[in-house]
Amino acid sequence: MVKYCGYLVSDSWLKQRALDVGHPPAKTREDTSNMILLGSRDVMARTGVLPYTSFRRVKTPKGKYFWCIAFACNDPWEQLPTHVPPEEKYKALKEALGREGPPRWYRAI
Repeated sequence: MVKYCGYLVSDSWLKQRALDVGHPPAKTREDTSNMILLGSRDVMARTGVLPYTSFRRVKTPKGKYFWCIAFACNDPWEQLPTHVPPEEKYKALKEALGREGPPRWYRAI
């Protein structure tokens, strides 16, 4: 079972982030997808984690689906580290997302 270590981000948070940086409101499903991608790229770039993270869909232990900005993966084919990075690598993203604690592991879908 593939797992990713990162921070969860909801669709609504990502869409709001896209609106905050000037993307027009979504009118189609494609617009919504574009907003989610723009929101994720923006927060990853502004916090400096874009070069060494991946944006993946995951499932929580309670069965809910979220996006994950992943720093690590237990699958070496993903070309991510297999361990949690030091705090200086994820601190800016953690603060931008308003999270506490280190990134956690979640099951890939």
